[in-house]
Amino acid sequence: MSGIDLYPTSLRLLGRDVLVVGGGKVAGRRAQGLLDAGAKVTVVAPEAAADVVRLAEAGLVAWERRGYETADLEGAWFVQTATGVPAVDARVAAEAEERRVWCVNAADHESSAAWTPATARVDDVTVAVNAGGDPRRAKALKDAVVLALRTGKLPLRRSRHGAGRVALVGGGPGDTGLITVRGRTLLAEADVVVADRLGPRGLLDELGDGVRVIEVGKAPGAHTATQEEINAILVREAQAGHVVVRLKGGDPYVLGRGGEEAEYCRRHGVDVEVVPGVTSAVSVPAAAGIPVTHRGLATGFSVATGHDELAELPARPDHTIVLLMGVRRLADSAAMLRSRGLGESTPVAIVERGWTPEQRVTVGTLGTIVDRARAVGVANPAVIVIGDVVRVSPYAPSDIAYASLSTNR
Repeated sequence: MSGIDLYPTSLRLLGRDVLVVGGGKVAGRRAQGLLDAGAKVTVVAPEAAADVVRLAEAGLVAWERRGYETADLEGAWFVQTATGVPAVDARVAAEAEERRVWCVNAADHESSAAWTPATARVDDVTVAVNAGGDPRRAKALKDAVVLALRTGKLPLRRSRHGAGRVALVGGGPGDTGLITVRGRTLLAEADVVVADRLGPRGLLDELGDGVRVIEVGKAPGAHTATQEEINAILVREAQAGHVVVRLKGGDPYVLGRGGEEAEYCRRHGVDVEVVPGVTSAVSVPAAAGIPVTHRGLATGFSVATGHDELAELPARPDHTIVLLMGVRRLADSAAMLRSRGLGESTPVAIVERGWTPEQRVTVGTLGTIVDRARAVGVANPAVIVIGDVVRVSPYAPSDIAYASLSTNR
C-alpha cells in the first residue's frame, strides 16, 4: 500500500473510548496525542515505559497491567497497536477489522487499516502528512510546511470569519528580516493591516489579495491619524469580524503607545495579542556597531524621546542615553546634559534610517554634534546615542575611538 488508496480525514475523538495496546515509547507518544484530542484512553500492556507510567499515575489514562485480550476491543472507537511484537499487533489489527473498528498497526504499515500522519498545529491549522509509509520523510515534509506557515510563506487568512481580534505586532527597525516569526504568521492571517510610517514597510508588498492596508503613520507636522482615531479603527475593524494586525515599528511597548491601544481594545471587548518586536532603541545603535552596554564602558542605559525631560537621567559617560525622535530637540537635549555635568567630549552618534539601504551615521561629541548634524542635514527617523559606548563603533573617527580599538578597525 503506497498511500494512494488512503482517504485523508480527521477524527473527532473527544470523549470517545480509544485502546492503545503496548506500553513502550511509541505507545506513550500515541497515548499523549490521543489525550490531546480529548479521547478516553486505555493502555493494555504488562509493562510500560516512563511516559505511560506518568500518564497513568496522573489519572490521564487507564493502564491494564496485562497482555491483550479480545474483550479489550469492546466499546473502542479507535485502536493503536504498539507492542513491538508483530504477531500480537497483527492479532489486534485482525480482530479490530472483524469488528469494524479502525486500527493503526504500528508493526505493519502496509496492511494497516489506518495510518497516523506526522502532525503539527499552527494556531488553528493542523498539518498532517503521510509519505508512503516513511515516517522520517513525513516528519521532514511536515516540518517544512510548518516553517512556511510560521514565516508567512503560506496563506493563513481565513475565508470564514468568526470573532474579530487585534494583534499589536512589533515589526522591528525596518528590515523585513527582523520581524519575529510570530509577527510574520499573523500578517499571513490578517484581513486588515493598520500600518505605521516606520517599521518593515516591505512586508506590505507581500500581503495577499484583498488584505486592506490602513495607513496611520505619524510624521513631524503631518499626522495621518490621531491616537484616538487609531484606537477606534482597531476596535471597529475587529468588531466587524476581521483579523487586524497593527504593524508598528520597533516594539509596541517601547515608546510605541501599544499599551494604550491594548487597553482600549480590551475595554471594548476585543481580544488583543501583543507580539514583541526588536526595539530600535537597541537595534539601530547595533546597526552602527554600537552596543548600548559594553564591558568596561557602560553597564546600563536609559531610553527616552527628544520630548522627555532629561533632568532625571544619569548624566555620566558610563551610562548610555538613547534618544528616540530626538532630532528636533537635539540642541536643547545637548545643552541640558552639559548643564548637568556631562562633558563636551562625551561621544555622540546619530544613526538615521537604521537597517535600511539609506542608513547614515554621524559621530561627534556633545560639544560638536549639533553643528555636525546641521551641516549634513540629519533628519528623523533617527536614533541618538550618547555615551562612551559610541567609541566602539567602526564609524567613530580616530579622535573619538579608543586607541586599542582604532588600531583593529
